[in-house]
Amino acid sequence: MASSTVTSSQPERPPRPNLAFRRLRGRRSPAEFAALVRRAAREIGERVSCDARYVGRVEAGEIRCPNYAYERVFLHMFPGRSLTDLGFAPRSSVRGRAARTAAPARVGKETAAVGTGEAFEPQDRQNSYDLFDPHEEYGPQGPYPYDHPNHEESDVLRRAFMTGGGATVAATALGPLRLTPETVPAPRRSRRPGSTEATALEEAVRRIRLLDDRHGADGLYRRAAAPLRAAYALLDAGATRQATVERLHAGAGELAISVGWLAHDSGRFDDARSHYAEALATARMTGDGALEAHAFCNTAFLARDAGRPREAVRAAQAAQRAARPLGSDRLNSLLALREAGGWAGLADGTGCARALARAQALFARGRSDADPEWMSFYGEAELEGQEAQCWSMLGDWRRASLHARRAADLQDPHFTRNLALYTAELADDLARDGRPDEAAEAGVRVLSLLDQVQSSRIQTMLAGTARVLLPHRRAAGVSDFLDRHKAYPRVAGA
Repeated sequence: MASSTVTSSQPERPPRPNLAFRRLRGRRSPAEFAALVRRAAREIGERVSCDARYVGRVEAGEIRCPNYAYERVFLHMFPGRSLTDLGFAPRSSVRGRAARTAAPARVGKETAAVGTGEAFEPQDRQNSYDLFDPHEEYGPQGPYPYDHPNHEESDVLRRAFMTGGGATVAATALGPLRLTPETVPAPRRSRRPGSTEATALEEAVRRIRLLDDRHGADGLYRRAAAPLRAAYALLDAGATRQATVERLHAGAGELAISVGWLAHDSGRFDDARSHYAEALATARMTGDGALEAHAFCNTAFLARDAGRPREAVRAAQAAQRAARPLGSDRLNSLLALREAGGWAGLADGTGCARALARAQALFARGRSDADPEWMSFYGEAELEGQEAQCWSMLGDWRRASLHARRAADLQDPHFTRNLALYTAELADDLARDGRPDEAAEAGVRVLSLLDQVQSSRIQTMLAGTARVLLPHRRAAGVSDFLDRHKAYPRVAGA
């Protein structure tokens, strides 16, 4: 029999109708509005099974706050508005916290972990994740089904991410991770790292990846260093359970790769190399083949960009050896692309073409459950974009621009950083192919995205395009692009 101190699963008062959401529906029927929700979801790469029943539950107040997939869709449909503007309750009031009337022993334990006097409200069970609910679907870009439903830090991050604007606010969203060296238990204390810390570490990796997708690396790199230091402090503190030890090692390795990528994309190649080596060492110590393949994959990409193409080939081949037991065709496809980039850097067109053909054949086999979580970015647009870069390095500008255009057309506009990257690649290829007017048009599109993206890689590419276009200032649109590019504030070295 349940204790009388535990809050009943039934609400103490009837739900309050969501009149704001009802007004937004206007004269459309619930079914018509649900169709608009599904269409908006497809526009940003989400998957939701919204129907008239779901709309009715929202308007009746039964759903006080939507899950994260619906949140992204609603904010996409009604830009500039927050969840509270749409009539929903703040997420902190319905999720990730327990009622103050919860059993004292449990509250004491949970507040020690997350630092709040409130716990989860059972009456809001309809708002917690249910993998069997047809309205709770997960697209490749998240939210991930592994997200911890009661993890307060996750909610803080998502609110900051969804309501923030620009790279500065996005970088600030890393603050609430509560992963700093000062918050890590000392090795000699009685409480060692547990599942709470492992979950926070895994969440830090996901947040960094999502923020990078939208805003690029420049504003994030230095802020991500503190969670990384904390991750390795957690390893030093030691965990009791072997399962937790494995999660902490894998999480620390993945976080090192993510921070390494931020360094890589912001032009800090030496820092990136150090972070990737740290991840590789962690993988080797624990025998984690998946982490080893990931570390070698990024090392290959870095070596190509740093002008060490032979190292890129070797690292990509090492990644493929580590990935063999994993059984992921998509992972092997990406690793073949990394090898192709190395061969292109060596001016070996035959080796590059063979690796590209292998990448395309493996990609065509489709996704599988064996695909690593971090590969959610790897779709058809990325395949086209990477092939464009290979042909560009080989000096085949016409073929490079063809693939770069496909990449830009295929890229979901919700992922601003990659859209800007592919369009910058297209502008450069067009300029070098002798099509200055088209190059200038693409360059202007990139400039319009730079208020949302901070990436030294993209700015460097655009600066190179501007130099190529200088002799063509009289061509249509070129002068306008050059003037706008000159006026735009650039990072050092771009």
